[in-house]
Amino acid sequence: MIRVVIDPGVLIASLITPGGAPARMVRAWFDGMFELVVSPHLLDELTSTLLRPKFRRWVSADDAVVFVETLRLAAIVIDDPTDVEPVSRDPDDDYLVALARAAGAAVLVSGDADLTTLDLRDPPIVDPRRFLSTLERLT
Repeated sequence: MIRVVIDPGVLIASLITPGGAPARMVRAWFDGMFELVVSPHLLDELTSTLLRPKFRRWVSADDAVVFVETLRLAAIVIDDPTDVEPVSRDPDDDYLVALARAAGAAVLVSGDADLTTLDLRDPPIVDPRRFLSTLERLT
C-alpha cells in the first residue's frame, strides 16, 4: 500500500468543499486505499488554521478538533524531520517535502503552487485530482 503525505491546505479543502477532489481523497484514505502519514507539525498547523474564526462558516471548532484528532489516531504519525532542506520558494513548505521523504511516501499531495511547480521526483508532488487519477489506476 502506498504512503502519502497530504498538505494541510488540501485537508482543509476537504472540509470546505465536501464534493471536491480533496474530500474524495480523504474518503479514499478512510476506505483504506492508501496510508496517510502525518507529523506533529502538520497536525499543529492544521489545528491552528482550522480554529481561525474565518473557518466557522464551513466547520465548527468542535468538528475541526474531531477531524484533526481522527487524523492523529488513524494516520501514521512520525516524528517531525530534523533535516529540512530548502527546496521551495516558501520555506514554510519545505517541511512537507522532508516529511514525505522521511516517511518513504510515494507522493506528496498539495494544491500549493510553491510545491506543485517544483520538479521533484523524491517524492513527486501532485495536486488532488492527479492523485485521485493515479490512485484509480493503481486499484
